[in-house]
Amino acid sequence: MGKIIYNLVYNRKKCLNKKGMALVQVEAYLDRKKKYFSTKVYLKPEQWDTKKLVVKNHPNADALNRLIYEYVAMIEKKELELWQQGKRISLELLKDTLAARENNTSFIPFFKQEVMNSSLKESTRRNHLSTLMLLQEFKRDVIFSDLTFEFISSFEHFLQSKGYHINTIAKHMKHLKRHINVAINKEYIEIQKYAFRKYKIKTVENKHTHLTPEELERLEKLRLTGRCMKYQKTLDAFLFCCYAGMRYSDFINLSPDSIVDIHQETWLLYKSIKTGTEVRLPLYLLFGGKGLVILDKYRDNIQEFFHLRDNSNVNKDLIIISRLAGLSKKISFHTARHTNATLLIYNGVNITTVQKLLGHKSVKTTQVYTNIMDMTIVHDLEKNHSLLSPHKKM
Repeated sequence: MGKIIYNLVYNRKKCLNKKGMALVQVEAYLDRKKKYFSTKVYLKPEQWDTKKLVVKNHPNADALNRLIYEYVAMIEKKELELWQQGKRISLELLKDTLAARENNTSFIPFFKQEVMNSSLKESTRRNHLSTLMLLQEFKRDVIFSDLTFEFISSFEHFLQSKGYHINTIAKHMKHLKRHINVAINKEYIEIQKYAFRKYKIKTVENKHTHLTPEELERLEKLRLTGRCMKYQKTLDAFLFCCYAGMRYSDFINLSPDSIVDIHQETWLLYKSIKTGTEVRLPLYLLFGGKGLVILDKYRDNIQEFFHLRDNSNVNKDLIIISRLAGLSKKISFHTARHTNATLLIYNGVNITTVQKLLGHKSVKTTQVYTNIMDMTIVHDLEKNHSLLSPHKKM
């Protein structure tokens, strides 16, 4: 009985997928028969060297080459183990052995590798990795066969027990669904066992929570002492974004170079991570220059000020901070952006100006804040109804 001969084959079916990519496979040859095993690596034609049989012109070429050749080495090791067990070697036996191994392959490293090799934005990549951390907290090692409807439902209950909002849970479920879909496409999971066929991701309509001037003032006057001093940077970052109208993703991507002097006045210039829009903020004109006061507080290490923990943990800190300030609202980092827009419009700033300050591509996106403003005005009028009512005759 001869030894199995292995070779790497790219685009065996001579057909590219919708993304213009094809699969790298391991060809196993024995007794004039062939079997093909998927490396789970998809490449564009220009990314495969047909002579050297290696990945080229790819940002993760070294990692992918290592992955491919480790997979070949693993197959050869399995063949050797079968020889040592005294079994008659055949391609069918090898196929069955590898299939049994893949059924018990860990989903965790697969998930991480997919995230790290993806073209996702850095902020989105961090969000996906936060889902992975929660998944590992729920179950240390998750194998592909674990990913059933019952498992997904139990993971949802786990997130609920941690106090996550229904939309936050939905975000994590969407991340998980994305990588399970990839696993199915790469033949790690049979499509008949697709957990999300039964499981439906649940969401609720987001309300644009914003702070009133009085609530914002409470946070500004809050003095953190003792153990609570650890929340100071989070509070300052939140307040800065109330004055600047920034998203969390944009704030953590700021650098000292984002702060520039134009005509001897301080501006903040950045490119929105979400929309790619260039935003120019005259900090000295917004909210009486309060943002500049906060920046000055961190002038010795401004880059450290822009470095925060992940959004989920920052939002947990903000819930604690809001309680310390005596606020009844459950705030998140995005509340700062809503507060900025609502208060600017409330104070008469033109909606197209607010659109540019927020970096919205369309004014229609900004118009949602005019509805909030209308509700705020009604609330204020109702609160001061007695002052506005005609005086009763004595």
